[in-house]
Amino acid sequence: MSKYQVDFYGHVRQYHNLKAEIDAAILEVLESGSYVLGPKLTQFEADLAKYCNTKEAVGLNSGTDALILVLKALGVGPGDEVITTSNTFFATAEAVWLVGATPVFVEIEPKTCNIDPNLIEAAITPKTKAIIPVHLYGQPAEMRAVSRIAKAHNLYVIEDCAQALGARGDDFAIGELSDAVCTSFIIQKNLGCFGDGGAVMTNNSELAAEVRKLRNHGSAKRSHHSVGYNSRLDDIHAAVLSVKLKELDKWNDLRRERAKEYDAGLAGTSLKLPTIRPGFRHIFHLYIVETPHRDELQDFLLKKGIRALTHYPIAIHQQEGYPWGQAARISGSLAHTERSAAEVLSLPMFPELTSTEVKLVVDGIKEWEASR
Repeated sequence: MSKYQVDFYGHVRQYHNLKAEIDAAILEVLESGSYVLGPKLTQFEADLAKYCNTKEAVGLNSGTDALILVLKALGVGPGDEVITTSNTFFATAEAVWLVGATPVFVEIEPKTCNIDPNLIEAAITPKTKAIIPVHLYGQPAEMRAVSRIAKAHNLYVIEDCAQALGARGDDFAIGELSDAVCTSFIIQKNLGCFGDGGAVMTNNSELAAEVRKLRNHGSAKRSHHSVGYNSRLDDIHAAVLSVKLKELDKWNDLRRERAKEYDAGLAGTSLKLPTIRPGFRHIFHLYIVETPHRDELQDFLLKKGIRALTHYPIAIHQQEGYPWGQAARISGSLAHTERSAAEVLSLPMFPELTSTEVKLVVDGIKEWEASR
C-alpha cells in the first residue's frame, strides 16, 4: 500500500493485474531447473525480435551492458569518439567511458529534449566512430536525419531505447535505421522485469552473435572462452517479460491517454508541457514538465501526497563524477541541456494511473500556481 495519495510508480498494481500468469510463468521456470540461458530466454528473445521487427534480440543483464557490449562488438574503444547527449541517464556516457572511448556531448532540441540533428555534423572529427541518439522520455529521436549523417560519414548508430520500447515514427521503426538498439528492463521501464535486465536488438546477425559471446564470458561453445562478460538475462526474468510483452502496446496506449489528460488539464498553466513531434508515436515513459520553480513545485506536490521525481536534474557533464580527467568533449553550447536539467519535473505516469489520479495532480499544480 503506497503512502502517497498519488505515487510515481504502479509496479505492484501491474503485478496484481497479471499475478496468476506471472506466478505460473515463474513457477514453470523453477520447476524446469533451467535458470540461465534456458528455453524461456530463447523464447523471449524470439518474442522480442518479432515485436521489434528485427532479425535478432539478445537478452542481457542490463541496458548499460547492452550499450557496452554493442560498443565492444563494433570495435569502439580507446582513441574513438561517440556522439551523444548529456541530458540522459549517466549510463549512456558511462558505457562509452567503460570501453575506453570518449563521449562527445551535443546540444538538444529545446522542445523535444532529444539530440539536435542539425548540430551533429559540427561535432564529427576523424576520431568519431558512432552516434548514440537517446529516445528520451519515450519519444524517438529524429532517426531519418541521424541515419543520413551517419551514412555520409561512415559512422555506426546505436539507439538508446531504454525509455521508448514501442515508440516509432510514421516513416521509420526503432531499429530500422541503426546498427543496434539497446534497451533496459529495469522495473520502472514501460516493459520491466522484477530487477535488472536489458537487451540488444539488431538486424546484423554477426553483431548479435558477437554480443551473445561477450555476454557469456566470450563463449560460443561450452568450455571455449575469450575475454567477455557475465551479462545474461536469467530465465525467470525472461519468462516474466514474455508475459508482459503481450500487454506492452496496450500499456503504452494507456500512457498516451493519461498524457492527453495531463495536456488538457495543464493547458494555460505556466508549465512547459511535452512536445510531440508530428508523425511520431511518443509512448510517455515519463511525462515531463518544465518550470524554473521546479523544486518549489515538487515540494508542494509532495506535501499534498503526490510523488513527482526529477529526470535528470544534473546533466552528465555537470556531475561531480564527470570522470577521469578530460575524458569527454563538449561540442558547442549546452545551454538548452543545462536549462532543461534545472527545470524538469516528472509527473506520475504509469499504465495503471487513473484519470482521477491525474486530476489530483493537475489540481495540485493549479493550487500551487494560485498560491504563488
